[in-house]
Amino acid sequence: MTETPHPLYDRHADTLNRALTAITERGYWSAYPESPSPRVYGETAAADGKAAFEAYLGGDFPLDQPGAADRVATESSPFGVELNVRYPHAGADELVAAASAALPAWRDAGPQARAGVCLEILDRLHKHIFELANAVQFTSGQAFVMAFQAGGAHALDRALEAVAYAYAEMTRHPGTAGWEKAAGKGDPLRMTKTFHVVPRGVALVIGCNTFPTWNSYPGLFASLVTGNPVVVKPHPRAVLPLAITVKYAREVLAEAGFDPNLVLLAPEAPGEKLASTLALHPAVKIIDFTGSTEYGDWLEANARQAAVYTEKAGLNTVVIDSTDDFAGMCRNLGFTLSLYSGQMCTTSQNILIPGNGIETDQGHKSFDEVAGGIAAAVAKVTADPARGVEMTGAIVNDGVLERLDEVTKVGEAVLESRTVEHPAFPGAVVRTPTVVRLAADDTATYSKEWFGPISFAIATDSTAHSLEILRATVGEKGALTAAVYSTDEAVLDAAEAAAIEVGVHLSCNLTGGVFVNQSAAFSDFHGSGANAAANSALTDGAYVANRFRIVQSRRHA
Repeated sequence: MTETPHPLYDRHADTLNRALTAITERGYWSAYPESPSPRVYGETAAADGKAAFEAYLGGDFPLDQPGAADRVATESSPFGVELNVRYPHAGADELVAAASAALPAWRDAGPQARAGVCLEILDRLHKHIFELANAVQFTSGQAFVMAFQAGGAHALDRALEAVAYAYAEMTRHPGTAGWEKAAGKGDPLRMTKTFHVVPRGVALVIGCNTFPTWNSYPGLFASLVTGNPVVVKPHPRAVLPLAITVKYAREVLAEAGFDPNLVLLAPEAPGEKLASTLALHPAVKIIDFTGSTEYGDWLEANARQAAVYTEKAGLNTVVIDSTDDFAGMCRNLGFTLSLYSGQMCTTSQNILIPGNGIETDQGHKSFDEVAGGIAAAVAKVTADPARGVEMTGAIVNDGVLERLDEVTKVGEAVLESRTVEHPAFPGAVVRTPTVVRLAADDTATYSKEWFGPISFAIATDSTAHSLEILRATVGEKGALTAAVYSTDEAVLDAAEAAAIEVGVHLSCNLTGGVFVNQSAAFSDFHGSGANAAANSALTDGAYVANRFRIVQSRRHA
């Protein structure tokens, strides 16, 4: 059986083939330009996208879905902008029934047709990237450029990466095969075998507040391209970016002749707990979740009928041993701690520094000088409000503010958090990062996650002690990133050995324009699935291969 190419597959085959090459080469490649420059996207693209975003505000979101009995509006912008977008609201059974009915024709379309349609959805989203970026900015609190890059271009890259991995897994074997086995003196045994890619069932994507598209797109597109209809359950405070995504996905599906209910939006009413109801539904066979450890653990323990992919919380750690570029190290870490006010799952929290100081290109630096150098770099980044807010963005929710208040009661502040007035949005909630000094035995404090603009400079007995702490804390609680600074190859090797042992991705001696809390699609893996912070990686074969099964049939030739 040879699959007939779909017109959309033909249209996007070059992009898919380049993505397939990129995931094997692991070098730099991006399909979607990350610069919002008019020279790249056209003179009117930014204004058109902003107007499209603003047209949604205060109105009923244009989405025609089955089972919608009423509408819900739950978003509150960190920038103080009134959103009040009302979304169609349906129950779990209605959503799952509609998705299930759409599955057979999508399954039977085959990998090429599904890949073509998914690539067309990504192309459609790319055409509306400014609209999407505004929605990400005003629901997540990210500054615009970050929302455009992480919430737009990089999210699309991660989605394409997932499609490429899934397509490679689905097509690694032929659709049909002739089988022949000698049978003594008689005629050989001959069989014709057909291998069907069969989806697991309805997939559920549970979105997060901080990165509603970047964290949702890989699972959404990995499930969709492998034949599974997807119910998208956004975070109540960040519905609009995923509503826009679902809107354009449904348009493309309908235009391509498929049931648009292959992608459905599932906004929830306050206190409804729709995510949990959907997660336990017997027809839901795949779940993707990014968010708290507590809820991720609950999903893994209770949604037994589904393959569950979680990215949770961890203790991202930096080990400082020595450096040949003290200023560069401080600048790099200052940027890392300030970007999006530390509200990234990859931002460093625990900075381990020998209590007797380190050797640098500027001579010996005491612990206080190292911690002070990092704090000064943060202060410099955030000193000018007009420029600083383009780095920090706004605080995403009250939980971050509560932790900022709580951390004032532990340790000694090397740098205190400040309230900043946003020059463009007077209602924005902006706080600068704090750096707090701790001792190595303050484990009760630094062995839990303090999500937000909070980092700890921890005085250790030695670099060897720092690596022991990394092993112990990351080994128990997990981490998505680790970093080390050293001029000693033996220390770098020891740090790499520790990182391998506890399953965390390691960055060494970052002093320039690459930062530990950023990862590049098609090259960097995000999460390893090898420690408690995440049970899967974005993106590898394991992330996609369990979203479908091969079912074969065989007949005598």
